[in-house]
Amino acid sequence: MRIPYKKLGVGLAVVGAMASPANAQPATLSAEEVTSLRSVVGGTAQWFPDGSRILIGGALGGSDLWSVPSTGGFPVSMNMRMGETAFLQANQPKFSPDGKWISYLAQSGNATELYVRSVENGRMQQVTRLGARINSYSWAPDGKRLALAGDKYGSFDIWIAGLDGAAQRLTSDGRYEVFPVWTPDGKSVVYVRMDDRWLDHDVLELGAAGQGTPRLIVSDKDFFDYQAGGNFGYPLISPDGKQLVFKSHRSGWVNYWMVPMAGGTPRQVAAEEANQSGARWSPDGKSMLYQSLWNGMQDLRVVDAAGGKARVLAKPETMGMVSNGEWSPDGASVSYTLETPTAPSDLYVVAAAGGAARQLTHSAGPEYISRALIRPRKVTYKTKDGFTVAAYLYEPIQKTGEKAPGILYIHGGPTSSFNDTYQAEVQYLAMRGYAVLLPNIRGSSGYGKKFEDANNACWGRCDLIDVTAGVDYLRSLTYVDGEKMGITGTSYGGCMSLAAAAFAPGVFQAAVAVSGYGDWFHMVQEQELRHLKLVEYEFGTLPAADPVYRASSPIFNIKDIQTPIMLLHGVGAQLPRSEASRIFADRLEMNYKPFVYKTYPNENYYVRGRDNMMKMFADITAYFDQHLKGGRVATAGM
Repeated sequence: MRIPYKKLGVGLAVVGAMASPANAQPATLSAEEVTSLRSVVGGTAQWFPDGSRILIGGALGGSDLWSVPSTGGFPVSMNMRMGETAFLQANQPKFSPDGKWISYLAQSGNATELYVRSVENGRMQQVTRLGARINSYSWAPDGKRLALAGDKYGSFDIWIAGLDGAAQRLTSDGRYEVFPVWTPDGKSVVYVRMDDRWLDHDVLELGAAGQGTPRLIVSDKDFFDYQAGGNFGYPLISPDGKQLVFKSHRSGWVNYWMVPMAGGTPRQVAAEEANQSGARWSPDGKSMLYQSLWNGMQDLRVVDAAGGKARVLAKPETMGMVSNGEWSPDGASVSYTLETPTAPSDLYVVAAAGGAARQLTHSAGPEYISRALIRPRKVTYKTKDGFTVAAYLYEPIQKTGEKAPGILYIHGGPTSSFNDTYQAEVQYLAMRGYAVLLPNIRGSSGYGKKFEDANNACWGRCDLIDVTAGVDYLRSLTYVDGEKMGITGTSYGGCMSLAAAAFAPGVFQAAVAVSGYGDWFHMVQEQELRHLKLVEYEFGTLPAADPVYRASSPIFNIKDIQTPIMLLHGVGAQLPRSEASRIFADRLEMNYKPFVYKTYPNENYYVRGRDNMMKMFADITAYFDQHLKGGRVATAGM
């Protein structure tokens, strides 16, 4: 029986429905094969100061740092290994201005310390011994000092550290002071100070010796910074020290703005209805490089620093994400990475003036894997309350004449989005006969601030309208079995899976919640600070916002659940186990609701290890097969 959605306020308006799937071929890939496609490039690639090579991080084996000739050639190991996470993403390696050292962050007990390593002979040297977290840093122009943000005294302050290990605390405000950069003359440090809500940002300048009072350069309002300053990022000072560029939401989109270092009225660098990121001044200071994201696709653009229309320097042919743009030291070339839904990220170089790009790395696996991968379609559908939802449709591989069950796959965040990137789990599900829809529901980033804030104070309620409208979209496809619908996702996707079961009873015939939460009161008692700031920004503060927390917590509506639920998460090695899923499972048990609960060892709350991911893919598919296809019964491991 089809479930009416009038109480959810959903009306069906479909754009681009298809009569039949394009994937009738029988080819499928194993969990091992779909997880084998990994990029050899991790994080931002950096040019050697002489321009001869490019530093990359990745998964080539034996090292986390490699160098690639800028003209092409085989990667060479830098003989540095810091663990499973790609070095460039987790440890922020940076060349010293003279190219003699590579600096990086590394764990030391419960602290993060700053280290340098000689490029010439590999000699390692510990720079800081703060016994605290360091979340950002930069080299002084003289190559002898580093400015860093460390929380030795309970909140992040700006410090200056010398290569000899001496460290001086520069600031002591109780608010977070982060992401320091040096002025080109090396006399001052410019940094970001956030308010207690992590919503407003001041960009300040202070003498490197700590003398005087910090000078305000510019203030920015209403830009929530979930990453403790990481979303706003480093201030960008022009090579001549006269201009500063910063991110802002003030236009309704995340765009770059420029202001004189002496202060004044900011102006937009390149106004557009798209989210911008990754800005870099050209070495001569005459232009800027940045990335532009619109409806999941990201390209690379250059704009004159004095203003004018930006030109596209690199873009995907049809779908993809161009990221990590960097100028060569002479400004003649630009490196970048490109990822698509059917290919992992690879490194390219293009002339700054434009032209054909040169591919430097080749991450693709065996050709038979690439041929078997499903190319998603971008679709849109409308809701009764006036929202247009953009989504990715992965059409199923199925036998002729059979109808496919549908799955709504929800992203985390919720302030995040699905983009033109590779989705291993979705590939795995679609190859096993499921039509999988990945909607960028209200609250997603990349569609303007109004859309991003549209689920504030109504998580799992108002954005659930977009999810159930997605069910109607799938039901409009003639090759989909409208009576068999599942929902899954990780983090907020797991939260939404629980919300869908509790607040839209009967719409879904199976739900798999991975590393989710069903009780926001419990969440604020056990989670780290950035998650608490997020919930306070979205919901308000307790006890005043008690009704909002309660209304969005599925645990208080368990009696209404009609959907079988699987709850999955990691436990063990990295962080203490979260009890969120276990508590929800216990409450389901108390109310005689059908569920399966399983954990994966040697993880934190999220499942990231490849072996565990392969097991999880199989577990999720078996559960959906049981409830949506009448297949084998999934086992309930503990």
